[in-house]
Amino acid sequence: MQTLTEIRQLLAERGLRPRHRLGQNFMHDKNQVAKLVGAAALSPGDLVLEVGPGTGTLTEALLEAGARVVVSELDQGLAALIRERFDDRVTVLEGDCLTGTHTLSPAIQATLGDQPFVTVANLPYQVASPLMVLLLQNFNNCRGIYATVQLEVAQRMTATAGTKQWGPLTVMLQLLAEVERLSVVPASSFWPKPKVKSAMVALRPRSQALVEDSAAFGRFVTQLFTKRRKQLGAICPDWKASSLEFDWTRRPESLTIPELVTLFKFEKTAKAQREVS
Repeated sequence: MQTLTEIRQLLAERGLRPRHRLGQNFMHDKNQVAKLVGAAALSPGDLVLEVGPGTGTLTEALLEAGARVVVSELDQGLAALIRERFDDRVTVLEGDCLTGTHTLSPAIQATLGDQPFVTVANLPYQVASPLMVLLLQNFNNCRGIYATVQLEVAQRMTATAGTKQWGPLTVMLQLLAEVERLSVVPASSFWPKPKVKSAMVALRPRSQALVEDSAAFGRFVTQLFTKRRKQLGAICPDWKASSLEFDWTRRPESLTIPELVTLFKFEKTAKAQREVS
């Protein structure tokens, strides 16, 4: 596994340097890399998607675990470095992993197809949240996400109803998966050292969907949380006048996922009835 000295050398030989704009902080702590790969509990032959491989420290560990690795790398120089280091042992997809913020890149979609896969990555902070939601929401063949993200994001991911961090991102991720924060990763594990703390998280998809249309549920929750401090009865007087048993003085920020699902299904049915009449 690469040392910090080797990472610096690989970049210097190619005239490359970490690009802050792309959130490039390279993990060089061997123990942290091993912990992330171990959490994924990979079997030989498993297909793994890695986003933002950097110089390939984690990639190397994934290959040693017997995984078939697909990497997505936006930086042209780093994509070339990965191709040079690993030849045909790794499938390199050069370009942004996202098309806008709501669609996974066509190249990733085509490469993964309907094959079961696991995502294992030190995710660039700016793509972590939308990418995780997209993978869980749109790919029934995603068997899990094991990633290093910004600590603040990890705290939001594992928040509970009624707390400051409880919001649409938290609701959607917990709707789609069991979310676990595995550990806090010190800044010294990366080069350059990030100014924010990081954490390792595991997202294991739920065996049964809590709603049939998670995209519509996501839009409902996002709209509802724009009024997170208003009472439910004031947000929609029709709800208060309905037969649904609910404490209409409560606010969206206090609702648990089962309660949000109940409200979503009720509103969906009421909307359909309104359209018919």
